[in-house]
Amino acid sequence: MRPTKDEWLLELAGVVAKRGTCVRRQVGCVLADEVGHVLATGYNGVTSGAPHCNEGWLCSGAGLPSGQGLDLCEAVHAEQNALLQCRDVSRIYTCYVTVSPCVTCAKLLMNTACQRVVYANRYAHDEVAQQFWAPHLVTSPAVRPYYEWRRPRAEEANDADRE
Repeated sequence: MRPTKDEWLLELAGVVAKRGTCVRRQVGCVLADEVGHVLATGYNGVTSGAPHCNEGWLCSGAGLPSGQGLDLCEAVHAEQNALLQCRDVSRIYTCYVTVSPCVTCAKLLMNTACQRVVYANRYAHDEVAQQFWAPHLVTSPAVRPYYEWRRPRAEEANDADRE
């Protein structure tokens, strides 16, 4: 059966995650425009030229549980790397990521045209990051095999303001 665009792009993010070099968790991200064309991809890992954690050089945060000691981890997040690769952030409509964005990545995505975040798994600080996403956040439950954050359209936001 043919997957939906959301399913396909989220699966693509899973393939991108396999390039991740962090020993704590491998995360992949795909940024797409409104019709589902891929704008950029990114995975988590140390900065360019630095030795990789999964190749024997363990950073100070390598042994800590996911979501803890973030300041000790040397990995650049998948969303951050995808944003660095994106030629035009004003075209981003959806961010597909294997794990929901952290607070910093949620803020970075909010500074683009991104309207939706579709993810497969929840991150440790999921609730805090959601608060930054939108004042009238629409969260789709896991009816499908993924979760979604969506900014309300302008008319939905105006209707909410009138209530």
